[in-house]
Amino acid sequence: MSENICQNLSDLNDRITKACNQAGRSPDEITLVAVSKMKPLENIKEAFGCGQIHFGENRAKELQDKMEAYEEDKIQWHMVGNLQTNKIKYMVERVNWIHSIEKPKYLREIEKRASRIDRTINTLVQINISGEDQKSGCKEEDLEEILTYARELDHVRIRGLMGMATFVDPDEVEKVRPQFKKLRTIRDNHRKFEADNVQLDELSMGMTNDMEIAIEEGSTMVRVGRAIFGERNY
Repeated sequence: MSENICQNLSDLNDRITKACNQAGRSPDEITLVAVSKMKPLENIKEAFGCGQIHFGENRAKELQDKMEAYEEDKIQWHMVGNLQTNKIKYMVERVNWIHSIEKPKYLREIEKRASRIDRTINTLVQINISGEDQKSGCKEEDLEEILTYARELDHVRIRGLMGMATFVDPDEVEKVRPQFKKLRTIRDNHRKFEADNVQLDELSMGMTNDMEIAIEEGSTMVRVGRAIFGERNY
């Protein structure tokens, strides 16, 4: 059954608007990142035709292939999955956002590659807010070192933090609220490390099941795949 992507995006934006109204926020504060993992390029083109601008991928090779195949200048490409140093060179020419910084070495590699083509890459530091070993992200106590290192770079801009909550069933979603609160608190506690290229305005948190809770707790970016593109065929 073909997904009605335009209708799904409309429904999703209605959810975002409703959540913002309940939280006393403006929907303009929220960036919707459509995560098209394992979905064909045609789905991205259809979503773009419906007004969607921000697209995310979990895998570096898939991101590279899609960026090369669809040279649409208005699209903002996001790398939202696990990062590997040796994959960064394949994305710096086109990627706009990298959400999964967890060590200074990633920033060092981005700076090296981006400086060669005079691009500046927006990045987010990923914090492991769930405490699960299988989830990526640095610990809160590592954040100061990363932010301090980033302040010396010219082609990397840290824009905020990213976190992935524990996956729970929709009827148990309230359980993850403390994790989103934690990410916002960590951000607030590290504002003192802000500089010209380190600004902690963005909080990338919330997905299909839990984005309303995330918005209530201060999210500025929600990463949604299934509610837009349907279930993935693995």
